[in-house]
Amino acid sequence: MNVTTTSRYQPGMLALVCILWPLLLPTSGFAGSYDLTIDTAKTSPGGSTVKGAAFNGTIPGPVLRFREGEEVTIAVTNRLEEDSSIHWHGLLVPPDMDGVPGVSYPGISPGEQFVYHFKTRQSGTYWYHSHSGLQEQSGLYAPLLIDPVDGPPFAYDREYVITLSDWINTAPSRVMANLKKRSSYYNWNQLTVGDLVRELRDGPDRKAIIKERLAWGKMRMDQTDLSDVSHYMFLINGKTATENWTGLFKPGERIRLRLINGAAMTYFDVRIPGVKMTVVQTDGQNVNPVEVDELRMSVAETYDVLVELPEDKAYTLFAEAKDRSGYARGTLSTRTGEGGAVPALRKRPRLTMADMGGMHNMKGMKGMKGMKGMDHEMSGMDHEMSGMDHEMSGMDHEMSGMDHEMSGMDHEMSGMGHEMSGMGHEMPGMDHDKSGMPPLHRLNYSELSALEKNRDSRTPSREILVRLTGNMERYIWTINGKKYSQAEPIRLVQGERVRLKFVNETMMNHPMHLHGMWMEMDNGKGVDNPRKSVINVAPGQTMYANVTVDAPVGKWAMHCHLLYHMASGMFTTVLVKAAEESR
Repeated sequence: MNVTTTSRYQPGMLALVCILWPLLLPTSGFAGSYDLTIDTAKTSPGGSTVKGAAFNGTIPGPVLRFREGEEVTIAVTNRLEEDSSIHWHGLLVPPDMDGVPGVSYPGISPGEQFVYHFKTRQSGTYWYHSHSGLQEQSGLYAPLLIDPVDGPPFAYDREYVITLSDWINTAPSRVMANLKKRSSYYNWNQLTVGDLVRELRDGPDRKAIIKERLAWGKMRMDQTDLSDVSHYMFLINGKTATENWTGLFKPGERIRLRLINGAAMTYFDVRIPGVKMTVVQTDGQNVNPVEVDELRMSVAETYDVLVELPEDKAYTLFAEAKDRSGYARGTLSTRTGEGGAVPALRKRPRLTMADMGGMHNMKGMKGMKGMKGMDHEMSGMDHEMSGMDHEMSGMDHEMSGMDHEMSGMDHEMSGMGHEMSGMGHEMPGMDHDKSGMPPLHRLNYSELSALEKNRDSRTPSREILVRLTGNMERYIWTINGKKYSQAEPIRLVQGERVRLKFVNETMMNHPMHLHGMWMEMDNGKGVDNPRKSVINVAPGQTMYANVTVDAPVGKWAMHCHLLYHMASGMFTTVLVKAAEESR
């Protein structure tokens, strides 16, 4: 599907839609005044009733919908037995309305009410969530939409909000305690001796296999640790895969899907098998259309996509966890009660040294788990490997007798899938990738470009280094080697233009979120660099973003949006001062 900003409609039609847009908007939900209550709630994802928290009694909370330029008043009452808050993710608001306890305001005490008041300065797809403790994981998240004054630069027939999330029937505080106790607590897919035996039997280069295993072992890192918590159920709009959220359509309609990753820790690969998706927004900002088969959504990102479903049938909306531990699934159909074919989970990926961004040489890895003294250990590895050739030459005989043992192991392994299915929510086929499916075109950051050029084309006056660091074994995550409690704020001056340099020195992805200002992610597009509120920084990678400091004077937050990383210390403040104060 080839799409321009005027889509398949006649040129005059989009102009007419823009003229009539204010009249076509629904009158309900635009009063500019809302009441929200934060309270405990019983929820039953997967059939087990557990205690959570909710906005107005629902998980996710109610969709809030505003107009661009509207004066908004939201009265929030906290009925929990602990402090709470609401942060308007991605919205440009005054610092005391941003909703970050201890940074821009004190939070909302039990039994108290706080009234948020601000004027919307943008349009697009956003969301709101608690910024207190680990409450977001308990159910305090919801969509937020802002309609543009002049109408969108693309046409569509209907829209659906798709909020993806992860859920665990364990109190978030207990999850954190378990991670602190053992960082691999939730990694049920660690490599075993049996895996090594099979690799040595089938692999073309046994020496390389042994060397890589030694390298990972000496780093005390796990190649299968793609997600700190892999014991999740995955939800679409609060519904499990078996509950099957459904959106209706008529064949040939163009549908706008407002995709929100409201998960605490999970990256999702989103696709509609057999259907192209055209990306038109990211983090609420319009981009030039990009046609893809699949989106990888980092935690806290939003993407708006257009899809055309030509046939009178059910299509599956498939959101597969990055670590292939499960999926969220919904249906787009012409009638209720139907479900499309559900793809098998693809083979669980495994980290390689290449995934570490060339960090296998240990340069710049001092912040990673167990890295103290690693340079000395690694320098001796070549010596160990030099004596391995003789051992390897004798291994052929041992391996030749291993086939019989392995044939029995395959039988044991085939029965393990049944046991695993009872350990969580993993589905049949998760260990197989034999569909013969051609490679999918997954969106790459390099393909994004802003539809409206960035207004500030000045060269940044200075660069600010933001090193993403941590100790996985102790489960401490830091920025520039310091936890939030130890860190000095990043100091900015109103009106200046700076360049953020994010350097990931860890083995985990980190979706970095800056409050109060846009980050123009530098992907080589110059004035067309896309504006983002969240930028994912992969292991061993460096990402740059230019920032025009147009936020009001005050304190702002910047942090990793992986909830347990942020709560463990990967959080800092950004202090914006007036230009005259900095002289």
